Amino acid sequence: MAVLRAVVEAVPDALAVAGADGRLLMANGAFAALAGGADDTEVVEILARQSRDGADGMRLRDLDEAARRGEAGEILVALVNDAAGSPTVGGTRPVSRVVVARPFPGGGGLRGMVEWRVRSGGAIPVPGHHPWRDLWDLAPLGVMLVDGAGTLLRVNLTLADWLGHTREMLEDGSRHLRDLLSTPPLGELFPERLAGMAEVELAAARAAPLRASVQHVAPSSGGSLIFLGDLTRETAREEELRRAEQRFQRFFEFAPTGFAFLDGEFRLAECNPTFLAMANVRLGDVQGESIATLFQQEHRANLLARLGDVLDGRSQAGTPVEARLGGGAGPVVHVYSRRFDGDDDGDRGLILHLVDMTAQKNLEAQFVQSQKMQAIGQLAGGVAHDFNNLLTAMIGFCDLLLLRHKPGDQSFSDIMQIKQNANRAANLVRQLLAFSRQQTLQPRVLSITDVLAELSNLLRRLIGENIELRMLHGRDTGLVRVDQGQLEQVIINLAVNARDAMPKGGRLTIVTGNLHTTEPIRHETEEMPPGDYVVVEVIDTGIGIPPENLQRIFEPFFSTKEVGSGTGLGLSTVYGIVRQTGGFVFVESKPGEGAKFSIHLPRLDEKALAQAAPAEESKDKGAADLTGMGIVLLVEDEDAVRVFGARALRNKGYTVLEARSGEEALDLLQGERGGDVDLIVSDVVMPQMDGPTMIEQVRRFRPDVKVIFISGYAEDRFRHSLKDGAVVDFLPKPFSLKQLATKVKEVMEGPPRTVG
Repeated sequence: MAVLRAVVEAVPDALAVAGADGRLLMANGAFAALAGGADDTEVVEILARQSRDGADGMRLRDLDEAARRGEAGEILVALVNDAAGSPTVGGTRPVSRVVVARPFPGGGGLRGMVEWRVRSGGAIPVPGHHPWRDLWDLAPLGVMLVDGAGTLLRVNLTLADWLGHTREMLEDGSRHLRDLLSTPPLGELFPERLAGMAEVELAAARAAPLRASVQHVAPSSGGSLIFLGDLTRETAREEELRRAEQRFQRFFEFAPTGFAFLDGEFRLAECNPTFLAMANVRLGDVQGESIATLFQQEHRANLLARLGDVLDGRSQAGTPVEARLGGGAGPVVHVYSRRFDGDDDGDRGLILHLVDMTAQKNLEAQFVQSQKMQAIGQLAGGVAHDFNNLLTAMIGFCDLLLLRHKPGDQSFSDIMQIKQNANRAANLVRQLLAFSRQQTLQPRVLSITDVLAELSNLLRRLIGENIELRMLHGRDTGLVRVDQGQLEQVIINLAVNARDAMPKGGRLTIVTGNLHTTEPIRHETEEMPPGDYVVVEVIDTGIGIPPENLQRIFEPFFSTKEVGSGTGLGLSTVYGIVRQTGGFVFVESKPGEGAKFSIHLPRLDEKALAQAAPAEESKDKGAADLTGMGIVLLVEDEDAVRVFGARALRNKGYTVLEARSGEEALDLLQGERGGDVDLIVSDVVMPQMDGPTMIEQVRRFRPDVKVIFISGYAEDRFRHSLKDGAVVDFLPKPFSLKQLATKVKEVMEGPPRTVG
């Protein structure tokens, strides 16, 4: 019994046995310490007294009743003292412990007895025989009894299982303590010597050597009791912990987010490589320094105020602070902060997460810029439309006056001055439409080389004698389909812009060539799809463009020139013409190193060229005789334009019917003279019913009527609203008397137009 008592006392759990009446029969020292002394009180009452929660007391009684019915069980309760009998801090904060109750199997004197155990986790196997023998065999420790010479006398089943032998083999009297160790020490091995070892390696028969800790060596009447703990699970836990730390270290080091740990004074304690890369610093240079020194001056106060609020609990974590790291080109980051508390009140700090927002900020700025450009384009298009109506009337009435005032007339020069200024205004409007990509283009198949050759003399006069002009043409430069006048305008604008960037002289180089790309080419916010392109590069040796202006040079009215030196529409016109043609324009520049503008125009393939060739063969022929006959319906809501157009056509011999709106035109066409109308000349944009809508209704009862649309907007603006097969002609505003008469006669004498 002394051996069993030693085993029971060596078990770290609090153990107790209750009789059939529930009263305490026996307990080890741990249970006595927990209970504050062992008496014959009911065990469940002893445990209930140690519980601070009334609900736990009820659960303990339910557990006791279940054990008496023969059902083993366990519950988790909060006890004032721990399982070793040591009171918690101040004796006021309970500790969670597992309480196990199980009945003893068998009959006789064991009937009704219950074993109680208080431990910190794990279920307890149900023994099969005498309780103290079961405690000896099923203890979580390996236990053996050896004599003074180290001969093995007794072992428990736990140790026998570790070693892979039966108990009978180990207790046959032939085994020595040395036989149990895989690497026994030199010399005699006595129990007392084993007590000086913290760790040993057992020679297991069925597995690899087992690491065990020597927990206790106790003298006994029969020899020495040696208690061993299994280190295998502990080693596995240590290895898993090491791997977890390694995984965390990898997450910490390779995360795309910057991590930093700050002390309570906001000094940098530790950070990951991503953080150092964002700040462009070395750890040794900034460790121990205030985190504020890594940010730009204007962002420091706001950042420190935010960190102070989080550290003191005045602000919740989760809302980031936007700041820019040091240096003029430092990245913009969102700083997330969270407080952490250490083991004592003085050990606290902050964990920072830095997310690089530079790319997103650039995209946001580009999106705002594109919206602004779109809004300006819409405004420019609307203004241009209204101006075109005014200019059409001015130019038209000048033409009517010139019919009565010949070159010898005193008023002739005054009228010509008015008309010339109106034409200058019309050119300015065309620039606005080019920027907004709403101008009417007349594309033709052209060779870039031929266009530049014709333009070279004009360019030399424009740039002056102190600037050298060089033209380098690539071999077999492809053909493009563009409006020649607009392309010349693009080259002239770029040449003039280069001239102004070289006030002291320099060199202007124009290079042409072909480009074939199978991958998209991205430049700033523009992405050019793969394909074949003809490239025109305009390169100067001027003062260059500052980086802050590169994003704005294509904006209308943006200019770095002195007031009165330019309209600010030159480069915006270039951009609008090239993009409306289906091309792309890119710019590269550095201050003091000049600038290069690259124009990429889609190159025509042989099939497209063959389709375009017949159209190119026809040349515009000015009609010598602009008079004609027939009935024309003129639909225009702008009175001045309608009056001029009606007078001009009547002077050429046509019968003109006038309508101020689409509704009025429909009423007239459905009247007595409606069936005699040969041609409808209609504005596109009108109040209530626009031109395309009106013509769609007219086609229902007059499918053969010919139509000319007039508008200050581009032709493409209304083409999409016409039904498939609808054939109409177009005359852009502003137009002169001759242009109107020529177009009307061309359509009137042309073939019939029907809906296909």
